[in-house]
Amino acid sequence: MCGGVWSAAPTPFDSKWKIDAAGVRRMVEHHFRLGIKGLFLCGTNGEGPCLTDMQRLEFIRAVVRHVHGRLPVAVQVTDNSSARILENMKAAKAEGADIAVIAPPYFISNPTSDHLRRIYLDAINRSPLPVGIYDRGKFSPVFVPDLVLRELYAHPRVVIAKDSSAVPERMKIALEVKKKRPSFCLLNGDEFHCVPYLKAGYDGLLLGGGVFNGYLARTIFDAVRAGDLSEAEKLQALMNRLMFAVYGGKKISCWLAGEKYLLMRLGIFRTYLNYPQYPLSVSCRRAIEKTLRQNRRWLLP
Repeated sequence: MCGGVWSAAPTPFDSKWKIDAAGVRRMVEHHFRLGIKGLFLCGTNGEGPCLTDMQRLEFIRAVVRHVHGRLPVAVQVTDNSSARILENMKAAKAEGADIAVIAPPYFISNPTSDHLRRIYLDAINRSPLPVGIYDRGKFSPVFVPDLVLRELYAHPRVVIAKDSSAVPERMKIALEVKKKRPSFCLLNGDEFHCVPYLKAGYDGLLLGGGVFNGYLARTIFDAVRAGDLSEAEKLQALMNRLMFAVYGGKKISCWLAGEKYLLMRLGIFRTYLNYPQYPLSVSCRRAIEKTLRQNRRWLLP
């Protein structure tokens, strides 16, 4: 299950905001083409917090059906209480998910360490699925303190982690736990800085851009494993330029709209509709068309 490049998959909508079933099938097959080793659904890039319950379950069901056991499917089950997290876990399991991933709650009126610890541990201990932890560090409205994170990582039912914190101390915590629990799967979620995490001993990458940069990320992974860090850094610089072109520059002004428009141009999605209402500017569209011409070998290997 562990290692390689995973994708935090985006959610395809048709023009009426329904889950695009044909788009799901095409997206799943495209991930296999890129050599992706696992899928993470309903996370930040998948608009999980914005989806309706019906959309979320329909999306999970469709992905699991098309994956057909060929790779693991993880689903974000985050909520504001352990009771709600457990309901989401049970629903994800019923649709065929393999791993339930908990990110920080969206809102907590009493965000003490003890309260957060209780929410997480109650959900982990009662989960019907193996558990993953999504660490968003201070990018999340609710911050999980280092001591709580260490305890969560050390829990025997936690099998995987996505580290998007971009904080060296959080990396240190993860690696210390990994040393004691070798089966604990560590995936870096900071797609602009893959090499340091892989060099430090992370098992792989879990990237929001995996649906389009997965093959390039896999090449970076292979270069680091081969000890060719110079080549890995060159490839990282190329991947960063590609992502900035798709996302709308360093301000990430087009983010989901840009990613979904690129997938439209690749024949995978039908719309670039996204709940956060990221726009597709003229400059972003032009940048994507240019990167399609220049980077086709990486986008469609």
